[in-house]
Amino acid sequence: MAVAAGGIATAGLGGTAFAAGTAGERGRPAPAGAGADADEEVCYRLTSETVEGPYYIDADKLRRDVTEDREGVPLLLGLKVIDSETCRPIRNAAVDIWHCDAVGVYSGYEDQGNGGGGGPAPTGEPPTTEPPTGAPTGAPPGGGHQEPTDDSRYLRGTWRTDRHGQVTFRTVFPGWYRGRCVHIHVKVHVDGEWTDAGYEGGHTCHTGQFFFDEESVLASAVVEPYASNAAERTTLTEDTIYDQSGARGGLLKLRYDKRDITKGVHGSLTVGVDPGATEDGQGSPPQPSASASASDSASASPSASGG
Repeated sequence: MAVAAGGIATAGLGGTAFAAGTAGERGRPAPAGAGADADEEVCYRLTSETVEGPYYIDADKLRRDVTEDREGVPLLLGLKVIDSETCRPIRNAAVDIWHCDAVGVYSGYEDQGNGGGGGPAPTGEPPTTEPPTGAPTGAPPGGGHQEPTDDSRYLRGTWRTDRHGQVTFRTVFPGWYRGRCVHIHVKVHVDGEWTDAGYEGGHTCHTGQFFFDEESVLASAVVEPYASNAAERTTLTEDTIYDQSGARGGLLKLRYDKRDITKGVHGSLTVGVDPGATEDGQGSPPQPSASASASDSASASPSASGG
């Protein structure tokens, strides 16, 4: 695996330099009554774990720009990976991201169609059949891994964190498929070695997902190619994976022009991990309480498996 060279271009994103760990993203969410710009130098809680889902493909694209030929709203995703106990940045970790395109299709699984539902991406009315109880439509029975069906690899990539624990990816705002809200998958690997061939050894200390607030999703849904995605959309509060705990659960901090989201979106989050743990996403975290909310971050738990 050849390591891609060069930095992240910011065309379409106002040409603004971007880094994770900005004000408001370095500590726990500010307490009630504090200003929006409060920036306490304290450590984030351990970020919620989720199961891997069926569409993970082991890293074979070492790159920061994962867009390839996919159309959509430009997204610059900045992450800061820290040890949730010591608050220290974790350098040289390998961070994987993967997600579906604007019409809900995953690379490597194109013949599965929108979110693995079968057939091409929908162009008419959403299907009337109900999804299996307790499982997103896109997941095979049990939520287990599926082997890739083709060689496409768009919207997938791996890159290393720098000495500040930061890594940035250029991609597009994800779309959706029936049974899941808009999301990006992530894995963090540590204790391995970077070689000319890629990242070798080590273990996975975090498997999770990043989520987008409803305002941003609705803004994207009215522009192409998202407007052509006719799949029934699950909202953030309806999702069976997001644990409703805000940043701890993977909810991204987003910045974009509210008048025109097509100019691009900056997404950022600090990810608190336990580098000594093995979190490969093969387990089944408990389902959160239906009453969990963004203010329940101290008690909310990760949710069930999904794509």
